[in-house]
Amino acid sequence: MKRGTAEVFYREALNRGEHMQKPTITKMIIGLGCSAALIGGAHAAEPSSPHLEKRGTSTQLVVNGEPYLMLGGELTNSASSDPSYMEPIWPKLKAMGLNTVLTPVSWQQIEPQQGKFDFSVIDRIIADSRQSNLRLVLLWFGSWKNSMSCYAPSWVKRDDQTYPRAMLPDGTGTEILSALSQANIHADATAFRALMAHIKQIDQHEHTVLMVQVENEIGMLPVAREHGPIADAAYNAEVPAALMRYLEIHKATLRPRLKEIWERAGAHDHGNWPAVFGPGQDSEEIFTAWFDAQYATEVAVAGRAAYDLPMYANVALNRPGKTPGEYPSGGPLPHLVDIWKAGAPELSFLSPDIYFDNFERMLNYYHRPDNPVFVPETNGVDTRRAGANAAYAFGADDAMGFSPFAIDRFAGSHDDFDYVHSVYSALGHIAPEILAGQHAGRIAGFQVPMTYGGAVDDTAQTRVLGDYKFTVSYDDPRTPDSPKRLMTRGGLIIQTGPDSFIAAGSGFTLSLSPAAPGPTKVGIDTDWEEHETKQGWQRGRLLNGDDTVEGRVIRLPDGDFSVQRFTLYRYH
Repeated sequence: MKRGTAEVFYREALNRGEHMQKPTITKMIIGLGCSAALIGGAHAAEPSSPHLEKRGTSTQLVVNGEPYLMLGGELTNSASSDPSYMEPIWPKLKAMGLNTVLTPVSWQQIEPQQGKFDFSVIDRIIADSRQSNLRLVLLWFGSWKNSMSCYAPSWVKRDDQTYPRAMLPDGTGTEILSALSQANIHADATAFRALMAHIKQIDQHEHTVLMVQVENEIGMLPVAREHGPIADAAYNAEVPAALMRYLEIHKATLRPRLKEIWERAGAHDHGNWPAVFGPGQDSEEIFTAWFDAQYATEVAVAGRAAYDLPMYANVALNRPGKTPGEYPSGGPLPHLVDIWKAGAPELSFLSPDIYFDNFERMLNYYHRPDNPVFVPETNGVDTRRAGANAAYAFGADDAMGFSPFAIDRFAGSHDDFDYVHSVYSALGHIAPEILAGQHAGRIAGFQVPMTYGGAVDDTAQTRVLGDYKFTVSYDDPRTPDSPKRLMTRGGLIIQTGPDSFIAAGSGFTLSLSPAAPGPTKVGIDTDWEEHETKQGWQRGRLLNGDDTVEGRVIRLPDGDFSVQRFTLYRYH
C-alpha cells in the first residue's frame, strides 16, 4: 500500500504518542498474497482480462481486445441469491437487448462461516449468464449496502467486539461496521480476495465478468461521522499528509464546494480535521469520506491482487437541502469526489446512482479527465426517460455503460419489456459507431434538461460535428408537448464520415446549418431510416418530402427509439 493511506494517520498518531492500534496494512497485504507490482494506480491489468483503455478522447472498456459498450440492467438486491428465481429471467434479459447484467454478490452468502467459502451461487450465476450470452458486472455487497452492513455474515454481525460498529455521539452502535477498524477491513478484504481468486480460476479465459463494484453506496447514517474514542481521536488528529498534498496539487481544479470549505477555514496546509476544514458537519463529512475511501481502496487492493479487473465505487446522491447524515454522509458525492480520488487510488472510477430528474447535471459532475463515466444504477424505464438518459450518457459524456435498476421486474412487464428492447436494440445496432464516435470525439448527446423538481426546459440546443451545426428542437406539432412527454425526448448524433451521420433517439428535430459563418447552406442528400426485423436491422424507407420538411430537417418521431442514417451537402 502506498504511503498516504490510512497508515499515514496511524503512524502520525503513534509519533504523537497517542495510544491507537496501528493498522496491519503491510502484514495484511503480505498475508493475502498481494504483489507490490500490482499496487498503485498505474499497474498493468492481466494481459487479456477486461480493462480500461484510453482511446482517443474517451476511456473505454476493452474486452478481448475490442471496445465494449455495456447495455446493462441491475437486478434487484435478492434476485441472484436464488438461481431458480433467476432461471426464467435470464433469457428475457437477453431478449430485451441487454448484453450485461449487474448482479450483487453477498458476503453473507459466500462466507457463511469464517474462512469457509461457498461459491456455488456465483458459479451458477456465471454459468447461467454464459448460457444466455450475457456478461456480468459483480456488485460486492460486503461491509456496505445502501450505507448499512446488512450483507455482512452472521459471524461478523454477532461479534461487535471483534468487528466493531460505527458509534453515535451517545455511545450507542449502528447497523454500520466501523470504517476505522482494521479487523473489519481485514475480514472484508480477505473475503473479497477469495472471491476474486475464484472468479479468476473459473473465468479468466471466458471473461464473463467484466468489472466489480467494491461495496455499495458507502456512507454514514444518521450523523455525519462516526464517534467513540477511536473515531474522536482520529478526528482530532492531523489530516493525513497525502490528502493535504492532493489538495495543494489540485487546488485549481477542486470541486467548488470542497474548495470553498477549505478556503473558508483558512486553506491551511496542516492541522486536524476541524482546523483544516472548519468545525461542524463539513469537516465531519470530509473525515468520513477519507476513511470510507481508505476502506474501499484496501478492499480493492486485496481483490486486484487476486484478479485485476476494473473496480469502482458507486454513490447514493444527496438531495438538495439535506445535511450529512440525513443523506449517506461521506460517499463519493459530487462535492467529495476529490477526497475519494485522493483516498482511493486503487478504484478505477467513481459512479453515481441517479434517481433524480436532473440526470444530465448529476452525470456531468462525474465526467472528468480522471474519471470515466458509467451509470450503474438509475430509473426511468417506467417513465420512458431511460432511453433519453442512455443516449445522453453515451453521446455527451462518453459513458462506457448504462444500467437501469430492477431490470428483472421490468422483464416481466410487457410494456416495459418492449420499451427497453426498443432502446437497447437500437443502441446495440449502432454500438460500433457509438464507440468509434467516442474514440474520435465525433459524437454528441442531448435530451430535454430537467431540474431536480421536475421542471423541463425544451429550449433548442446546438451541437457541432465537423463542418455542420445541428440545432436540436423538441417541439412536435403532431403530439402534445406536456412535461411528461417532453421528458422522454432525446438522442445522439454520430459523425461517420465528412458528410455522413447517424441520428438515434426519440422526439426531436435537427435543423441544419454550416458550422462556420458564411454564405454556404446545407441540404440533405439522403436520409434512410433503419428498423428491426426478425432477420435483424435493415434499411427501410428513403425519407423525403413531408418526412424531412422538403429536405430541410431530420426528424425522429416521438415514441420508440429509431435510427436514421443521412448524408448532407453544402451549396451556395
